[in-house]
Amino acid sequence: MSVKWEKEEGTNNGKLTFEIEPAKIKEGLDVAFNRVKKSLNVPGFRKGKVPRQIFNKMFGEESLYQDALNAVLPEAYTNAVKESDIKPVDQPEIDVESMEKDSAWVLTAKVTVEPEVELGEYKGLEVAAQSTEVTDEDVDAELNRMREQQAELVLKEDAPAEKGDTVVIGFNGTIDGVPFEGGKSENYSLELGSNTFIPGFEDQLVGHKADEDVDVKVTFPEDYQAKDLQGKEAVFATKIHEVKAKELPELDDDFAKDVDEEVETLVELKAKVREELENNKKEAAHEKVQDEAIEKAVENAKIGEIPAVMIDEDVHRQMEQYLGGMQQQGISADMYYKLTGTTEEDLHKQFEEGAEKRVKTNLVLEAIVAAEGVTATEEEIDKEIKKLAAQYGMDEKAVRSALSDDMLNHDISIRKVVDEITDSAKQVERD
Repeated sequence: MSVKWEKEEGTNNGKLTFEIEPAKIKEGLDVAFNRVKKSLNVPGFRKGKVPRQIFNKMFGEESLYQDALNAVLPEAYTNAVKESDIKPVDQPEIDVESMEKDSAWVLTAKVTVEPEVELGEYKGLEVAAQSTEVTDEDVDAELNRMREQQAELVLKEDAPAEKGDTVVIGFNGTIDGVPFEGGKSENYSLELGSNTFIPGFEDQLVGHKADEDVDVKVTFPEDYQAKDLQGKEAVFATKIHEVKAKELPELDDDFAKDVDEEVETLVELKAKVREELENNKKEAAHEKVQDEAIEKAVENAKIGEIPAVMIDEDVHRQMEQYLGGMQQQGISADMYYKLTGTTEEDLHKQFEEGAEKRVKTNLVLEAIVAAEGVTATEEEIDKEIKKLAAQYGMDEKAVRSALSDDMLNHDISIRKVVDEITDSAKQVERD
């Protein structure tokens, strides 16, 4: 097949000229005729049984050309794209140049392609050194967090509330003496210092005891979720029913066994906590090295202007993945928008941030895959299928049918390149 690609200078657009050979045209005409004859009523012939020669004489073979073109065009265009070694990013605009009888048909396609990428350095890049050291203080902080989780609330008898205490309160809020919706509650548990209430509310309860009445005066923030309350001054007539203090468990062997059935002593718990913290720090350090190395590889590359369609496609893909995650939790898109008070447009704008960076990163990684000739082995593809099947509780055959080898090869190859860039990075100390 004759194929010609002409790229417009300084743009990502071009014209792809290609031909459909007579043998393929004949296949398309056969498909078109077999489809159309089923609905034809020709005197002297049963419906659907008119011979091809009679049809051509009555209607002309040219009447089949458009349907024939529709039948063979997708494959012809795909083959032309492969032969010209271009990467379209949008649907083409197809024009017919000629459809002469007994000759190859000539077509052109206006195509937008990926921008060209000129790679810079991507191996042995210098990145900030990441510490994976776990100190005794880190271990103590984690143990104290675990103690906080196991803490019990104990009533404080005739003692004032302090930050960290929990108060059970009833309140009735008014603005200019008029109650407002959502401003009343009878038995509300509030941890002082948690900053879950309007700024200033919790501070005014510190120092007060159970059974005391307190008029809490606050001003709603200008960005408060209820627009009718934004910036308004309010008074909450508040009754303190109870004051409770946190009582932390003793840090001993009993505590260790309570929080982890796999240990018998506090020493064992400390060792296990240290190991988990070390693993977490190593993972976090690896991610930071990876992110910085990839970012530098992208910065070192020269990339042409990104077509708007690529940005939009990335945003929609991110949205679909995000809402798909919500769906797995039983939250539909409509429910998500209602719960968050946002719209589809808001979510679109949220993912627009960073879209260009994501697209550039993917272009650079794909260019490195091509430059290095990276590919996935059959063993790696089989392993990936098994992993995905286990992850989503699917049959391996179902995963195989849903994902082509090309898709799996692409994802595995990208991961290989990411690992190579990360593993070759040099960690250096910085001031």
